[in-house]
Amino acid sequence: MVRSNKWVSALAIVAGAAAAACADSTITQPAASAGPQLSIAGAAVGSKQYVIIGTPSNLAARVTALGGTLTASYPQIGVAIVEGDDVFAAAMAEQKGVETVVQDVMFEQAQPKAVDLDESAVVASEGVTSSTIANTYANPYYFAEWGPRAIGAPTAWAAGYRGAGARVAILDGGLYAAHQDLAGAVDVAHSVSFVPGQPFNADVGTLWHGTHVAGIVGARDNSVGVVGIAPEATLIGVKVLHNGGGTFGWAIKGIMYASTPIAEGGAGAQIINMSLGAFVDKGQPGFSDAGLRSLIKAIDRATAYAWDHGVTVIAAAGNDATNLDNRQYINIPGENNKVIAVAATGPLGWAHGATDYSRQASYTNSGKAGVDLAGPGGDFAYPTNELCTVFNPTRTAGLRTSCWVFDMYLSTSRGGTAAGGYSWAAGTSMASPATAGVAALIVGKYSGMITPAGVRAKLQQSAEDLGKPGNDEVYGMGWINAGRAVQQ
Repeated sequence: MVRSNKWVSALAIVAGAAAAACADSTITQPAASAGPQLSIAGAAVGSKQYVIIGTPSNLAARVTALGGTLTASYPQIGVAIVEGDDVFAAAMAEQKGVETVVQDVMFEQAQPKAVDLDESAVVASEGVTSSTIANTYANPYYFAEWGPRAIGAPTAWAAGYRGAGARVAILDGGLYAAHQDLAGAVDVAHSVSFVPGQPFNADVGTLWHGTHVAGIVGARDNSVGVVGIAPEATLIGVKVLHNGGGTFGWAIKGIMYASTPIAEGGAGAQIINMSLGAFVDKGQPGFSDAGLRSLIKAIDRATAYAWDHGVTVIAAAGNDATNLDNRQYINIPGENNKVIAVAATGPLGWAHGATDYSRQASYTNSGKAGVDLAGPGGDFAYPTNELCTVFNPTRTAGLRTSCWVFDMYLSTSRGGTAAGGYSWAAGTSMASPATAGVAALIVGKYSGMITPAGVRAKLQQSAEDLGKPGNDEVYGMGWINAGRAVQQ
């Protein structure tokens, strides 16, 4: 049964920038977002979307004969996605070879409060005193990116590992492939949308979520903007959410497409990032336990298929500040079969010199059942609203905004221009692609000749064992380290 349901982008808070940062006034930390809303997934009036589990013969003909529409069939995992009415569903459930027909669900949530920033945040150094951050790379906002440095990405880059040859599918709400920091990084030909009526690059809403996630993985090292963890990886946009909401069926389609070789009509990904999740309280009426179990089983089959076909699946652990060892709750797909779930960390007062990058983020989920690794996701818990200015190494320019904003993760966003913009955001949605970026460095090192089990082992063995020794509730098997991951 379902409660407090969120099939949404796993993003806690975002602050956007047309080119850099914010106006010369403090920004109030955002309040908690409105509660999520649950609705039935449907294609038209009187029509609903269903997930079929089973292997009936002549499936397409049976669906048509019973008055339904087959939108996707995956006999290799015994799952199909169909549309029809209640009468169709009841008749379909009686067909030989059908194990379950379960109504698909769409989880939607009001977007977290966003803070729009503009070019007035770019300030000259004259008359202002504050921190100066090293800027080894020519990208103008790299100095404000604490994330890559925190996990040793420059060490991997210096050793020659930048993700070349790795293909990373971004299953999200779309991504803006024309962004100046993503141009040339996105395999547009194999990017697709499974949201009806929407193109893959329709990254809408104030979050620009998919574009932000994509930049964390693979923004190019091109002397503009920011740098991703794996700046030479190939990104593939797979749209399975729209404006913060999506269905289990769309996610299954996305996983199966990303995991299928190009020669067989798929994306040929080696890594899937899913900065999304359905946080389910199993105690509230609304859907039967059997129905929920069936939807989880369908996702399980898709993620197991990915694993078996050489694809490492990485997902956000969720932003509910909940210990998932409490079995009243489950985070999907983070707790699904063969998925690496990532919790978030972030500094408190980075603009004032704090370097506690591995500090547990205030919002992140925890628990051995739901956390495999931890990575940089940022935070917004800094207790005051004073202004801070952080300068580039030459102190010729800096970014000036509320101090707490700098504790979040800076990356690409859709913005309001053709070139795209930049935003700070915080969430396990950021920790997941940071981990996917490290996975891309590993895959690139081995020229793609490494299994998901091998990638997982490298991630775990190179991670810093923080918290309790071994596997623990906060960090799982450890806090990711890009430099060590490619040096083993």
